Amino acid sequence: MINKGNALNHLLDLLAVEGSTGQESKVVEAITKKLKAAGCKAAWIKTDDAHKRLGDGYEIGNLIVKLPGTVKAPRILFSAHMDTVPLCKGAEPVVKGNRIIAKGKTGLGGDDRSGCAAIATLAETLLKNKIPHPPITLLFPIAEENGLHGSQMVRLKDLGTPAMGFNLDGQCPNEIVIGAMSAVRWTAEIAGRSSHAGLEPDKGISAGLIASKAMVAIAEKGYFGKIVKGNRTGTSNLGTIHGGEANNQVMDRTTLTGECRSHSPAFLEQIVRVYKTAFEQAAKSEANTAGKCGKVKFTIISDYRAFRLSKSEPCVKIASKAVEAIGLKPNPLVMDAGLDANNFNEKGLPTVTLGTGTHHFHTVDEYVDIKEYLAACEVLLNIATSFWPDNRIGKI
Repeated sequence: MINKGNALNHLLDLLAVEGSTGQESKVVEAITKKLKAAGCKAAWIKTDDAHKRLGDGYEIGNLIVKLPGTVKAPRILFSAHMDTVPLCKGAEPVVKGNRIIAKGKTGLGGDDRSGCAAIATLAETLLKNKIPHPPITLLFPIAEENGLHGSQMVRLKDLGTPAMGFNLDGQCPNEIVIGAMSAVRWTAEIAGRSSHAGLEPDKGISAGLIASKAMVAIAEKGYFGKIVKGNRTGTSNLGTIHGGEANNQVMDRTTLTGECRSHSPAFLEQIVRVYKTAFEQAAKSEANTAGKCGKVKFTIISDYRAFRLSKSEPCVKIASKAVEAIGLKPNPLVMDAGLDANNFNEKGLPTVTLGTGTHHFHTVDEYVDIKEYLAACEVLLNIATSFWPDNRIGKI
């Protein structure tokens, strides 16, 4: 039923469109063109105002496409984010055997253009072949890679209030992500005291040294990188450091940013406490000859909350049967990352995340397995047709 040649061309076309976070306008244009060619009416297609509510120079909002149903059934959602990480700028996709890779030293952008292409293929297959289907909303969020901001801004009423969601942002086509982590971003603004580094270094307070002491203390306690404390797990990372003005000046200010993650909200709070305490103690430990100490302002922002779906949840059962229908064994799993599905589930929309054949995200080794991508396209079609009264993959 799926035109494999068209499916592959959709993927290659979208991989070639540049669109880093906040710069998704060209991706919206490319996807819209494909959906209209597939038979979507202009009245079904719109972008929301997520970019205006986010601010910070975002070009365009989330792309939302609402297909009317041809069978009486609940509305369902298919979602795949449009943005790619900066490593993918200038990517040129090429086919090499059963894989699509990037020519040169860039990322590919299969995360998540493979999801976007699979959804475009689904729309084309349903509309061109006049296949009965429930009301379907296609959502292409912006700004996933920098904190799931596009999906956070989505309003369920703008999506037509779907009953369940199927997010595409995984690896193998038999994977069904039923849970994911919580995450917070932290910022440590350290204030020291400037002095001449050669003539009067003892009168200064080095913000850089305070930062170093804090990070060493965190690492020595086992709270940096992968964190395992008994049966509790999490991760943390230092992402950026900005500070200093000259080599002959004791650094008076520096700002560090990073993140902490865990499946357990309580353990996540503990990780954050370790960070906050380490910075505060490091600031107090650095004093100049006048007895003045450093200071730190430590703040956090919640990015997204953990979720865990039951295997009996309808969207999990439907996805599992759709995977079985193509001869694969469903693999429900919990992911150590954040997904747009975190936000959908928090808003009350039960959503699983499915794989589309992309591997080694965010690296120059990223690739899309063509066979797996085409299998994912079949899974989506099985999901969309599972709402027939006499559907081929069995009633849920």
